[in-house]
Amino acid sequence: MSTPVSEAVTLTLRRPDDWHLHLRDAEALRAVLPFTAARFARAIIMPNLDPPVTTTVAALSYRGRIRAALPRGARFEPLMTLYLTDETSAEEIRLARDSGAVAGCKLYPAGATTHSAAGVRDVANLQAALEAMMEVDLPLLVHGEVVDARVDIFEREARFIEQVLAPLVERYARLRVVLEHVSTRHGVEFVRSARTGVAATVTPQHLLFNRNALFAGGLRPHLYCLPVLKSESDRRSILEALAAGDPRFFLGTDSAPHARHAKESACGCAGVFSAHAALELYAEAFERDGILPRLAAFAGEFGADFYRLPRNEERITLVKQSWTLPETYPFGDTELVPLGAGKPLSWRLQSAP
Repeated sequence: MSTPVSEAVTLTLRRPDDWHLHLRDAEALRAVLPFTAARFARAIIMPNLDPPVTTTVAALSYRGRIRAALPRGARFEPLMTLYLTDETSAEEIRLARDSGAVAGCKLYPAGATTHSAAGVRDVANLQAALEAMMEVDLPLLVHGEVVDARVDIFEREARFIEQVLAPLVERYARLRVVLEHVSTRHGVEFVRSARTGVAATVTPQHLLFNRNALFAGGLRPHLYCLPVLKSESDRRSILEALAAGDPRFFLGTDSAPHARHAKESACGCAGVFSAHAALELYAEAFERDGILPRLAAFAGEFGADFYRLPRNEERITLVKQSWTLPETYPFGDTELVPLGAGKPLSWRLQSAP
């Protein structure tokens, strides 16, 4: 018999924010948004729709669709981003900042991940945009991988840091920069040694799994993401930064829903869906490594401080209660498979505003 909730161990935290989230649009948006709105007060919304969100007008329109899709009574604020291209102008950057709705701009190297074909082909083409971002203090959010087919997929983050990110951080010395979904020891060491204003987001999958999990008993398409899962040494390096309470590392799920048939195909899409139990998955990872006391600041303080936003005053409670994750969730007229499908989880959402 399970322990009654009233007697169970609980964990109450400042209501967190998700600093890297894919919500998609239309029916897909309506299917996944309630999971995030139940757990998080705010989220940085990725702009890689089809077509991408490249203008302030498009970002405001997308924000309107997100707000309209919220469950009744939900208190959740989408923080929008612009999708940088080789043609992004300084004027567009200033419009974005003046809108009060755009919290950053996303750099996708062209071809690096889902819906990145319109991304940046040469960072040199971003000079005017990056100078404007530095001027108006609008953060740069980076998918940090090179797309050179000659570079091993497990080395693409390290090569991007060496060839692109390190010179960019040095040249634009007042630009705030986030290395999204850090996945390697090289990435962790770069952020920990970088100048002020450089940070990284951390996903649940890069905390919970190493690359062996991709092939455990066969190919596991629902663990395939970009950047791909890395070695155990890489995973440990991320946990070491979190164990140290380093404020440059904060929560960003990179939850990225794809229909089941799009993942289980001859050329499956990159992306792991974790919004269904995002905070619970982080709690699992932190507890498993003996650093659960570090979760509160990682989830509810460091990201807000970096983005210069007030920390949320509301609280959210998790209960230590084993439950089994569903095998699938509805996703429009199809279904999607969540991270941990069919597996037990030790923490469960008990209450939220």
